[in-house]
Amino acid sequence: TDLADFFLEGLFDDSLTHLFLFSLTMVVFLVAVSGNTLTILLICTDPRLHTPMYFLLSQLSLMDLMHVSTTIPKMATNYLSGKKSISFVGCAAQHFLYLSLGGAECLLLALMSYDRYVAICQPLRYTVLMNRKVGLMMAAMSWLGASMNSLIHTVTLMRFPFCGARKIHHFYCEFPAVVKLVCGDISVYETTVYISGILLLLLPIILVSTSYAFILHSVIHMCSAGSKKNAFATCSSHLIVVSLWFGTGIFSYMRPRSQRTLLQDKVGSVLYSIITPTLNPLIYTLRNKDVAKALKRVLRRDIITVARVW
Repeated sequence: TDLADFFLEGLFDDSLTHLFLFSLTMVVFLVAVSGNTLTILLICTDPRLHTPMYFLLSQLSLMDLMHVSTTIPKMATNYLSGKKSISFVGCAAQHFLYLSLGGAECLLLALMSYDRYVAICQPLRYTVLMNRKVGLMMAAMSWLGASMNSLIHTVTLMRFPFCGARKIHHFYCEFPAVVKLVCGDISVYETTVYISGILLLLLPIILVSTSYAFILHSVIHMCSAGSKKNAFATCSSHLIVVSLWFGTGIFSYMRPRSQRTLLQDKVGSVLYSIITPTLNPLIYTLRNKDVAKALKRVLRRDIITVARVW
């Protein structure tokens, strides 16, 4: 029937090599969950981090946390239980969530580049142009815009009839893997999805590039070497995260179908659904002095508390 279960091929088999890779994946998953949760808690609890920049960073960490939690637990459950099925509703929910979170992260990273532009190019007007209300609006635009786009695509896709054994050659219900099971001509729908992908990938990239072009122009005209160093330090973390996210997104979704292979699709999905959410909090924590100082204050406070108890 139309509401029958799907079957996920997964990433690993029963060999010792794949058991090791599965264990490594779970370690990376735990690092991603811990790192993003810690970043959110630090920003929420430390008053010094209650600024628009760090509020947007907390939203990025929340998206990464939800992203890894959408796909990895189901993959691990199926692997450990020996089952490969996922319900129709579960597949639709997984598709909606990963697409929403991916799109929201694209939009948020683009808006975060505007925050960096204002901080460096318009420092005297920063509190006016980037206040708490503007930060909330940016986060809301990212979440709502991506969610509406994902809802439309998910509802449309799941209304198509599916053929065959409903075996998805992937470890979660990713769009390219699910759409291969659809019966009939969906070329028009695929074209709309491709256009949507361009809007969610290329337009944010244009906004990021424009923002950093202005930033670079301002940095070049700075007289102080210290000011230049601080500007580059402020932007470097965001630039690294943007490069990782959009690079893996373009590799996964903007390549022609004729150049796609199942292995490449899985590798691309692992990169942006597991590796990138793991690296993001590490990049911001290690390269951002304010976050690193907040972490040290929390650790110092905990050590003092433990010492007093003993």
